[in-house]
Amino acid sequence: MVVKRLDGRKADEMRPITAKVGIIPNADGSAMFTFGNTVAIAAVYGPRMLHPQHMQDPKGAVLRVNYDLLSFSVLDRKKPGPSRRSQEISKVTEWALSPALDLKEFPNTVVDVQIYILQANASTRVAGINAASMALAQAGIPMKNLVCGVSVGKLDKDLVIDVNDTEEHFEEGEGATDFATAKLANTDEYTLLQLDGKIQPNLIPQALALADKACAKIYEVQKKALKNVAEGDEK
Repeated sequence: MVVKRLDGRKADEMRPITAKVGIIPNADGSAMFTFGNTVAIAAVYGPRMLHPQHMQDPKGAVLRVNYDLLSFSVLDRKKPGPSRRSQEISKVTEWALSPALDLKEFPNTVVDVQIYILQANASTRVAGINAASMALAQAGIPMKNLVCGVSVGKLDKDLVIDVNDTEEHFEEGEGATDFATAKLANTDEYTLLQLDGKIQPNLIPQALALADKACAKIYEVQKKALKNVAEGDEK
């Protein structure tokens, strides 16, 4: 049975994705990543001395992530300032990015990552992770690999990749399912598996197979964006 999605995509088909690096001149690294109408930008500042001093780590730099939806990124205007949800996503984004980084060279410092969602049509946390990964690479932070993220949804009994807002709030059958995943590119090492909703355990291998295929494509887009900015710097 072929899954019919409202926007015409196949079950394993992502929305159009774009990526661009070096979009904020005064940041040490910056990037934009989009899934269709979901637009995320990320800016990296540091490593720089961390204050107050008691928060410093002599073993390496501290990674500090701030994720936020801008007020007009959604149809219903969001109240300005951090929410409990944005604080949660900030923390899971730190966890998703940390395994890719080698911060031992920068004791007692902090690497700040600011992620802002300019437009939100679901999959915002994984779009932010993809943008942040590229921004960290452009900033010259030592990295073992890029991090790629994508969401998997379930429409009644069918798994689909890269859910949009309508699919994220699907209310038929067993209700909405949003399975956010992130992994080190071209490896089997996942750095984020966060499930909102329900999914049967026997469907998880199929969900991860969908994510693997999508992340391979995302990685190529990320690499191309980084290569383009590197070539531009050499000219």
